[in-house]
Amino acid sequence: MKPRARGVRVEAHAKLNLGLAVGPARADGFHELATVFQSISLADTLVATPRRAGFTLAIRHEDASLVPRPARRERIPVGRTNLVLRAAQLVAARYALPGGAAFRLTKRIPSQSGMGGGSADAAATIAALDALYGLRLSTAFRMKLAAELGSDVPFACLGGTALGLGRGERLERLTLAGAFRAVVIVPRWRVSTAEAFRQIDKNKYGLTAWATKLRYARNLRRGRLKPERALALGNTLEQALENRRSDLLSLRRRLVAAGVANARMTGSGSALFGILGPGLSARTVARRFAGSERIFTVRSTRVGWRLIRSTSLER
Repeated sequence: MKPRARGVRVEAHAKLNLGLAVGPARADGFHELATVFQSISLADTLVATPRRAGFTLAIRHEDASLVPRPARRERIPVGRTNLVLRAAQLVAARYALPGGAAFRLTKRIPSQSGMGGGSADAAATIAALDALYGLRLSTAFRMKLAAELGSDVPFACLGGTALGLGRGERLERLTLAGAFRAVVIVPRWRVSTAEAFRQIDKNKYGLTAWATKLRYARNLRRGRLKPERALALGNTLEQALENRRSDLLSLRRRLVAAGVANARMTGSGSALFGILGPGLSARTVARRFAGSERIFTVRSTRVGWRLIRSTSLER
């Protein structure tokens, strides 16, 4: 099996959790979830070129915020724990690839922000190797590989708008009533996902309301989905921030003052997003916003990744 292209480029789109309800812990250590995933325009770029054996990864960072500000140093593993390399090794093991690939990743999605950057990169890796070696992977097989890599990776492969159940890997496509624009605020502080779930278990945040929220989430499958309906599901993990709770509330107050209502944390945070109403521009919000946090302007998209084939090496 020889490479089918000299190089491929994949856009790996970030996601928002428009709503996220956390239920009880499962026997496998994960928690029951009911969430509404939405792909957004903010994306990393993964370039893959063939090599004789093995996989390498080079990462560079690009600030895609609306008004670039001093950012914290992003800590992204480049060894075996990196999801690009893990995904590549998994595909290679399943298909006994005769060669490898050199990956160059341009990171725009902030790490540990709740926007699924690592998961998006893993999905992009599967797509890149599929195109590079002509594997012709079925959707079902892609999703099976993705589930082995992480709970959010299946949605990164699927993209668009979807209801996620189980630990988030059981997906049902939803139809968005209309495209929307949003701003995303990323503070310098970060949230440990593992610690947030430990706090859920310790203090049983929202668990008594789980059955009600699960019914509500399932009802979102009816008709075309307006984002406001998904936002009403809330985000249970906001209650598990402990010493960062006041920081979250401060961000929310400042977003409201800038004209953005109904701000929500995405995933386990730390990013907050707010959907822009008619007549409100992201630049107006940025001008009004009081703070040094990075602000991103995004729009909803129908895809989780986009592949661009190339007959020449990417630069």
